[in-house]
Amino acid sequence: MKGVLIVVGKTTDKRFAAIIQEYAERIRHYIPFDIEVIPELKNTKGISQNEQKQREGELILRSLQAGDYIVLLDEHGSERTSMEFAAWMQKKMSAGPKRLVFIIGGPYGFSENVHKRGNEEISLSRMTLSHQMVRMLFVEQIYRAMTILNGEPYHHE
Repeated sequence: MKGVLIVVGKTTDKRFAAIIQEYAERIRHYIPFDIEVIPELKNTKGISQNEQKQREGELILRSLQAGDYIVLLDEHGSERTSMEFAAWMQKKMSAGPKRLVFIIGGPYGFSENVHKRGNEEISLSRMTLSHQMVRMLFVEQIYRAMTILNGEPYHHE
């Protein structure tokens, strides 16, 4: 199984980008893992939030493949502890999808079509977090899950 994180727009803060890259490299010691960046839309001042979600959604859907298991990071999704997330990852890896795809949407969330394509939604927190920060926190949680599943001492419970 390959892990994929799809994000809308590049990580602009170099400090966040460095940490995200560090954790992505660590994850690759356990599973193949890629981060795919959907280009940020240009000239969005003249379009509605809904139109922006629709356009971003079209770009996201083009990045998906048949057989992908799609997980949307959404504030209304289910919350898990790190141990529960690790167990969930183990189940997904055992189920055998070719790709386990996590998606962090744009500033206004996901279009209806992306929600329909998603298999499930998870939330990191009920608090609002910047998209830059969500990326960093989420790759750390994937890495933490991998260390938990491999019995390594990174996570303390």
